[in-house]
Amino acid sequence: MKIAMVSTPFISVPPEKYGGTELVVYELVEGLAANGHDVTLFATGGASTAAELRFLYREPQWPPCPLTELNHVSWAVSEILADGTFDIVHVHSAFALTALRTFPGLPLVYTVHHAREEEFSDFYRYFPDAYFIAISANQKRLEVPFPRCDVIHHGLDPRRYEWSAEPGDHVCFLARFARIKGPHVAIDAAEKAGVPIQLAGETHPSEREFAEKEVVPRLEHPRVAHVGCLDHRGKVALLQSSRALLAPIDWEEPFGLFLIEAMLCGCPPVAFPRGSVPEIVEPGVTGFVVETADEMAEAIRPGGVVDSFDRERCRERAAERFSRSRFVSDHERTYAKVQANRAGKMVHPEIEGV
Repeated sequence: MKIAMVSTPFISVPPEKYGGTELVVYELVEGLAANGHDVTLFATGGASTAAELRFLYREPQWPPCPLTELNHVSWAVSEILADGTFDIVHVHSAFALTALRTFPGLPLVYTVHHAREEEFSDFYRYFPDAYFIAISANQKRLEVPFPRCDVIHHGLDPRRYEWSAEPGDHVCFLARFARIKGPHVAIDAAEKAGVPIQLAGETHPSEREFAEKEVVPRLEHPRVAHVGCLDHRGKVALLQSSRALLAPIDWEEPFGLFLIEAMLCGCPPVAFPRGSVPEIVEPGVTGFVVETADEMAEAIRPGGVVDSFDRERCRERAAERFSRSRFVSDHERTYAKVQANRAGKMVHPEIEGV
């Protein structure tokens, strides 16, 4: 297939540090190219990719701005339409859906990367002919009904994540310092368990007030270390060396790449049962699901369940369920369905992913 992949203009592909959507785009593009597809990536200059790269902006445009995104997406769509030979147009921005008004036959696939937001949900109602991809069954369940929607869990290349059988004595937290991510709860649980914790992440401007009140004072505690915002290598090293990843999330997390990154390093997530967690974490096999901070502390205390955890089996199971190859195969099936529907074949409009 000849595939156009439209990323965001905000973060490079792959991201140097933070960037969930852009990491997913990277894994998908590289996997599709490896499978012999002709892929063109519309991203920012400097992207590292086996695909053909086209860009409007030479550098990532951070912080995000709707006008910048609109400029990037409208340019990409114009390039795609001028080419006229793409079998699939896979977009990661809602702005691209508007192209279906002018070109209703465009073979457009859109991945929803965010938790439900009413302004987006209202917008999606106007595009019933689009093919949507939800990244978890829970995300899809909470959204407006999509007439055509596949659930495809994210996948990563296991070769980029090495596991370790011998972690250090600390646990870790890996996310931005936002209330919904629970860094303050993670610190409190670690302190209650009497174990050190290392936190990797940063504060976004919209969350600064929360971080200054709830996180910064806790970073001064003796067994708490802030290791900054890590690149890929630093992230893997942190997960390899940690007894567990703490994920006391307080929102409907659409997926949570950091969970499967931890699993691929043999590091068990200990997570609250919100969002996609019940779909992703297999209790006792790839991590633990707990209801409260007290239960989290009990799991990670010295001699607790994480100390008898089979890190090798965790890595193996994560590679089975969340590999790049599975991720790409799921998308190939969706793309084939889009093409079949365009050709007027009778195909059931809704196929659930794994």
